[in-house]
Amino acid sequence: MRDVVVTGLGATTPLGGDVASTWQAALAGTSGARTLDNDWAATYEIPVSFAASLAVPAADVLPRPETKRMDPSAQYAIVATREAWAHAGAPEVEPERLGVVVSSGIGGIWTTLDAWDTMREKGARRVLPMTVPMLMPNSPAAYVELEVGARAGAHALVSACASGAEAIGYGLEMIRSGRADVVVAGGTEAAIHPMPIAAFAASRTLSTRNDDPAGASRPYDTARDGFVLGEGAGIVVLESAEHAAARGATVHARIAGVGLSADGYHMTSPEPSGRGQIAAMRAALQDAGVAPTDVHHVNAHATSTVVGDLIEARSIREVLGGDADHVRLSATKSMTGHLLGGAGALETIFTILALRERTAPPTINVTEPDPELVLDLVRDTPRGLPEGQIAAINNSFGFGGHNVALVVTT
Repeated sequence: MRDVVVTGLGATTPLGGDVASTWQAALAGTSGARTLDNDWAATYEIPVSFAASLAVPAADVLPRPETKRMDPSAQYAIVATREAWAHAGAPEVEPERLGVVVSSGIGGIWTTLDAWDTMREKGARRVLPMTVPMLMPNSPAAYVELEVGARAGAHALVSACASGAEAIGYGLEMIRSGRADVVVAGGTEAAIHPMPIAAFAASRTLSTRNDDPAGASRPYDTARDGFVLGEGAGIVVLESAEHAAARGATVHARIAGVGLSADGYHMTSPEPSGRGQIAAMRAALQDAGVAPTDVHHVNAHATSTVVGDLIEARSIREVLGGDADHVRLSATKSMTGHLLGGAGALETIFTILALRERTAPPTINVTEPDPELVLDLVRDTPRGLPEGQIAAINNSFGFGGHNVALVVTT
C-alpha cells in the first residue's frame, strides 16, 4: 500500500477563521460557545439559546456573488479548502489524478428551510433556481471539486457525526487504490438554525446551560448534560508519499490507518458494550500496522452526553489495554462544540497538530471528572507528548451506529 501523507490543513471554526487561530485558541482553553444574537429561543420556545457559531463569518471572507449561490455548508468548505490548498503549496497535479471527498452530516438545511418558507409565503415562482444545487448534501464536495479542478472523483459520504472522519478515510483509500495522487478531504456543517436546535433539544442531546454557554460542553464531567451545537469545516490535503516527495512538499503527518464499523444496535444510542467502537479502533490499528503501545494520544469523540462519554472511554481502554496509562486523552468538543459532519475532520486536524507539535490540547470545563473515567484526561492546560515515532487515534461516531477511527503517525 502507498503511504498517504498530509500536506495541507484548512479550517474555519468557532475558535478561529483559520487553522492557526483555531489551534492557538484551543491550546489556550478557549470556548467557542456563546449566547446567540437572535430571538429564536423566545419566538419558538426553544429551551436552548446558545451555540458555537463561527468566529469569522463566511460572508467576511467570501465575495457576495459566491455566498449567494452557496449554502453556508458549502461556503465553510470553500473557506477551509482555500486555506488547505494554499498551505499545501497549490500542488501541480493532473486533474484526472486529483480527487475530492467532502462530507456533511445534514447538508443544506438553511437552503432547504428558506426555500420552503419562500414558497409558503410568496409562491413557487419565487423559489430560487439554484435551490437544488445548494441544498444537495454533495453540494460542498461539488463546489470543492470545481474549485480545484478535480476529475478523479468527487464524493460526499454521509454518516452523521462520523462523516468528516469517514471522508478522510475514503480519501486515504482513493490514494492507496491508485485512483488519485492527491485528495482534498474533510467535512463541513452549517446547522445552527432554529429547527435543528429545536430537534436536537427535543431528543435531549443538547446541553441546556443557557446561563453558562462557555461552560456547557463538559466531557467526562459528572455534571455533563449534553453537547453544544457547533458549525464550521475542516479540510486536509492528502497525497501519496511519492507525489509529495517529488515536489518537495512539507509533510505534517501520515494518515496511517482507518477502521470502520457499525453498531447494529440503535438509531441514536451507542451500543452499551462499545463493541462497534472497539472494532473500529482495532481495525484502524491493524490497518496502520501500529501496536497499542505506540499510541500516546487520543482525540476522543466525547460529545459530553451522559451515556456516550463513558462507553467510549471504556472502549479506548479495552483497545489500548493496561498500557493505556501512557495515553493522553483530549476532548476538544469542550471548546469547539460539536460540528456534526465537520467534527471528525476538524479533530483530525487537531490530532495532526498534536503530533506535529508534541502537544496534546486540553479539555476544559471538567471540574469533577467522572469516577468511572479510566483514562488520563488532559485538563485545562496542554500536555507534552514524547518525541520519536508515535501514533494517535481520532475517534468519530455518529447517529445510526457509524464508527470511524483514524490512526495518525509522525
